Amino acid sequence: MLPDRLVVALLLLPIGLGLIAYGGVPLLLIISVLVVLAALEYADLFARTGLAPSRWLVAGGALALIVARHFFGFDHVGLILTLIMLIAVAWYLRAYERGSAHAATDFAVTLAGIIYLGWFGAYFMSLRALPGGEWWLLVALTGVWFGDAAAFSIGRRFGRHPMSPRLSPRKTWEGYAASIVGGGLGSGLLSLLWQIAAPPGSGVGLVSGLFIGSLLGALGTLGDLAVSMLKREVGVKDSGTLLPGHGGALDRIDSWIVGAAIGYYLVVGLVPLLH
Repeated sequence: MLPDRLVVALLLLPIGLGLIAYGGVPLLLIISVLVVLAALEYADLFARTGLAPSRWLVAGGALALIVARHFFGFDHVGLILTLIMLIAVAWYLRAYERGSAHAATDFAVTLAGIIYLGWFGAYFMSLRALPGGEWWLLVALTGVWFGDAAAFSIGRRFGRHPMSPRLSPRKTWEGYAASIVGGGLGSGLLSLLWQIAAPPGSGVGLVSGLFIGSLLGALGTLGDLAVSMLKREVGVKDSGTLLPGHGGALDRIDSWIVGAAIGYYLVVGLVPLLH
C-alpha cells in the first residue's frame, strides 16, 4: 500500500503545484472534478444504508457553490443557497408523494452533503483569490500534508494512546501531537523558501507558516474524522477506489477542504496580527 501511495503522490504533485501556480479556470476545473467525485461517493455511502440521497443534487449543488465562489466571491451566496434548498425541497416532496419512506431524511442528508462539500470546497477558490493566494494555498496544504505524514509515521511507530477508538482506532494522541509539530515545521520551513517569490507585504514567512501549519495540523484532523464517521456508520474502509493506496476522492480531500476553509480565515484574521 505504501509504495502505491508514494507513486501516486509523486505523479500528482507536479500537476497540483502547476495548477495552484496558474490558478484561474484550470484550478477551478480540477477542484470541481474532485468535489463532484467526492459528492457522488458521499451519496453512494448513504445509499448503502437504505437511504436515497440524490447523487446529482449533492454533486450539482456542491459544484454550483464552488463555481459561484470562483466567479463572484461571497456575493450572491444567499441567493444560491436559497435556490439549492428550494430545488431540494421540491425534489423530496415529489419523492414523498411517490412513496419514499425516508424522504425527509434523504432531504437532510442531501443538503448536508451539498453544504459540507460545496461550502468547504469553495474555500480553495477563496484562498487562491487572496493577494499572494498561490503561496497561501501552498502554506495551508503543506500544513495538512506534513501534519498527516507526521501523524501517520509517528503514530504508527510510537502511538500508544488511542485518540478516537470508535471512529479511527489507529489514530493516537502521539500521532496527533506529531501532526501539530509536523504541520507547523513543514509549513514554516517551506514558507521561508516561498517568501522569496511571494509578493511584498503578503505576510508569507516563517512565523505565519509556523502558526498556520500548526493550527491546521491540529484542526485538519476534523475533516478526516468526519469522513471516518460516515464510513464507520456504513461499514466500509474507503469511500471509493479512485487512486491506488489512497481510496476515493472523498478519502483524499477530507482534510484538504477543511484545511482550505480554516486556512482562509487564518490568513485573513491571524496574519495581519502577526505583522
